[in-house]
Amino acid sequence: MKNEKKLEFTEGSVYKNTSLGGRDQLIETTGTFKGFISMGVDETGLLIELGKTHRNMERKIRIVPLHVILLIDVLDVKENEKKDEYKDMSHYVG
Repeated sequence: MKNEKKLEFTEGSVYKNTSLGGRDQLIETTGTFKGFISMGVDETGLLIELGKTHRNMERKIRIVPLHVILLIDVLDVKENEKKDEYKDMSHYVG
């Protein structure tokens, strides 16, 4: 387990999530993660660009509120291209 990388949401990765819909309905969303969005004061959602399995909705953006997500399958991971800006920076503690 020492060599395992920390898994995190990365833009460009492909995920499939199952979330709660209305009236005991489950909604499956498969697509490319585009980021997070703030919804109101204290709610956050995932921005997902829908994939081919959504046919006529392909390439549309779906917002999935975090509180309704039941599970997330990681289908394809894109490496995080953002570099840690503070990694080699010395810090002042006064």
